Amino acid sequence: MEQNDLPYGVLVDFYEKIEATTSRLAMTDYLVALFKKTPTNVLDKVIYLTQGQLRPDYEGVELGVAEKLTLRAISKASGVSLKSVEELYKKTGDPGLVAEELLSKPRQSAGLLGYIGEETGKRELMVSHVYNSLMKIALASGEGSQDTKINTLASLLSDASPKEAKYIVRTVTGKLRLGIADMTILDALAVAFTGTKSARDVLERAYTRRPDLGFIARTLAEKGLEAVRSIRIEVGVPILPMLAERLGDPGEILEKLGGSCLAEFKYDGERVQAHRKGDKVWLFSRRLENITSHYPDVVNFMLTLKADEFIVEGEIVAYNPDTGDMLPFQELMHRRRKYDVKKAMEEYPVRVYLFDIVYLNGEELIEKPLPERRKILESITPPRDENILLSQAKLVDNVKDLMLFFEEAISEGCEGVMCKSTGNQSIYQMGARGWLWIKFKRDYRMEMTDTVDLVVVGAFHGRGKRAGTYGALLMAAYDPNSDTFKTVCKVGSGFTDEDLANLPKLLEPYKIPHRHPRVVSKLEADVWFVPAVVLEIIGAEITLSPLHTCALGKIEPDSGLAVRFPRFTGRYRFDKKPEQATTESELIEMYKSQRKTVVQA
Repeated sequence: MEQNDLPYGVLVDFYEKIEATTSRLAMTDYLVALFKKTPTNVLDKVIYLTQGQLRPDYEGVELGVAEKLTLRAISKASGVSLKSVEELYKKTGDPGLVAEELLSKPRQSAGLLGYIGEETGKRELMVSHVYNSLMKIALASGEGSQDTKINTLASLLSDASPKEAKYIVRTVTGKLRLGIADMTILDALAVAFTGTKSARDVLERAYTRRPDLGFIARTLAEKGLEAVRSIRIEVGVPILPMLAERLGDPGEILEKLGGSCLAEFKYDGERVQAHRKGDKVWLFSRRLENITSHYPDVVNFMLTLKADEFIVEGEIVAYNPDTGDMLPFQELMHRRRKYDVKKAMEEYPVRVYLFDIVYLNGEELIEKPLPERRKILESITPPRDENILLSQAKLVDNVKDLMLFFEEAISEGCEGVMCKSTGNQSIYQMGARGWLWIKFKRDYRMEMTDTVDLVVVGAFHGRGKRAGTYGALLMAAYDPNSDTFKTVCKVGSGFTDEDLANLPKLLEPYKIPHRHPRVVSKLEADVWFVPAVVLEIIGAEITLSPLHTCALGKIEPDSGLAVRFPRFTGRYRFDKKPEQATTESELIEMYKSQRKTVVQA
């Protein structure tokens, strides 16, 4: 092994072990062994590749290569006709397996490199070479970029063993399918470089400020834990957003928040984290994607704030320019396009409602209580500006006022209200879901009238009219305490014919041959997926169920919680990571609120 690099074959060997395990502990152990074996100067590259990416999400370096281009590169590297490559792909459905099979045979003609036979003795493929080649593919643009991508990938595949080729192709097509959670990587880093998981808290704190696992790993390996502890918020690098719990009983909400709260309209838009440094503005989504190019008007709005350097949070909301009425989230999603952005701006104008500030002119504000942060935010927001406004909010200390404000929010086209703690402890908890913020979206009286966001973890083959697609999806809630996904329901209703036709293609990149280690299920699905796709689900009510694992044993022995008569609302939550889905504790609270109402009735 070269001292400053890692053979890509070593990385692939670990991928095979991780892909084969159903144990999260084993997955972590494999990662610990991998990180210990990896030279420091390529540790960040190894971590990015293991995540199926080249840089952190917020940098927007997209690796995804179209399947047609990938198949052409496989054809060029293997010397097999494109038609034969395409036919094999139709049989397997996995371009990685296509590359592995075709490159395991003696090459007839490699196109790029001439004849390659078994006797040529190829050089050992190193991680740095793979990474740099993939970065060249990702950054290729403009005239001739397709040829650059094909030739670079074909050259890389020609140097690769069949097994290495399989994982290279899966990486470039976004189908690596390892599904390793960020928190699992932090656990493994803690053990690999400090000998104990107890250092995980320091790493996680740094990760909330700079969600870049490659950067944190290199810092830890090169400079030690104290250097990681000193990582600070930086303008232009998104922080992990604070999250909220959910309750449907206004009395219980006020009790949780100490008797009073700041009630805030919960707008039906896209949450945005806006950064500004001088004339430069960055916009990041809840998933930390860079969405600056989608909203040039919002960039201009941010330049009107009375500060040169800040990080603020708000909600981008589409509105009807003729009536001023707010439009639903689905209308706003028309702005998420690469082309005709100017036309989309005209058709779907937006406003921004600011609700928090976490950084101002070199100072972190996350430890300041909410009322103080709100005053600072107000001081930099221009008055009487119709494009950028403070969120509508009101201090309340009784159920009647909270309900009146809730009804006002609903009548204005909002989803409900956010109820936020105003005490000395009301800090900004980056990346945390706690009882400082509570969503009050709907009252759960008599039936489940609010939606939940659940993660697709499995599927069941369709029959009859649904033959050839999926008849139902196995849906799960997220449990942050165990970092797992626990099943809640099988959903087969609410899908249009178009949805049903597209589901196999949508879910194909996440298909794996066994239950994922982070999925807890009593049911045996026909098909399993890496937890990745979030769907909005509505149902009749939340009930006890011996079949599902969400809240198993937490309310009744041997029973979990299930959504009864679940139905897909038609809303794909591509704006949410799976870890931002509805949590197990939220469903427990919804169930308790339901039961309490039934007893009172």
